[in-house]
Amino acid sequence: MAAPLIDKLVAEGVDRRLLWRGRELHSPGGDVVPSGWPVLDDCLGGGWPRGALGELLSRRGLGLSLALPLLARESGAGRWIGWVAPPQSPFVPALVQGGVDPARLLLVGERDAAEGLWAAEQMLRSGECGVVLIWPGHLTSAQIRRLQLAAGAGNAIGLLFRSLRDAAQPSPAALRLRLLPAPLGVEVEVLKRRGGWGGRRCLVPLRQR
Repeated sequence: MAAPLIDKLVAEGVDRRLLWRGRELHSPGGDVVPSGWPVLDDCLGGGWPRGALGELLSRRGLGLSLALPLLARESGAGRWIGWVAPPQSPFVPALVQGGVDPARLLLVGERDAAEGLWAAEQMLRSGECGVVLIWPGHLTSAQIRRLQLAAGAGNAIGLLFRSLRDAAQPSPAALRLRLLPAPLGVEVEVLKRRGGWGGRRCLVPLRQR
């Protein structure tokens, strides 16, 4: 049930105007989760790491298509999908087309960066969210570490959408991917992954010939 999580977010400081449930929009440890892209799974060592934080370093919006099969899998399994401070509201028709259940979405807006990070941490720790998508401002290593620990505590997958320039900043996140646009999809460079550093590259074909 999502009610305890929602009540906690509201009671502890997130304004009701900043939180909606996806259904309202349509009211009339070492485990890995397959990404839905076999070539990406090969690069990642099996898929997205469960109970861990990943960084998608790219131009704005590029990584969301890459995560779409994950969102469909988790929402289909009855887990909640958290969205924290996205640059724009989720485009529900595209999510539905990708297999995501919009009734399993929880979106939290923010008035300031501290509030957004607090909400993200609560969602990751709750044990009720399968994936939490986070669009942060500037983050310190200590803040990233808190999110990493929260993901481990809640056995959730946290995905940070960050700028390419943040790749130069050291990070305690378990997974770091640099994403670049390619003619038929997205080029993925693994900068770091659980169990070791990266160095692998692959092309994920988001569009077919």
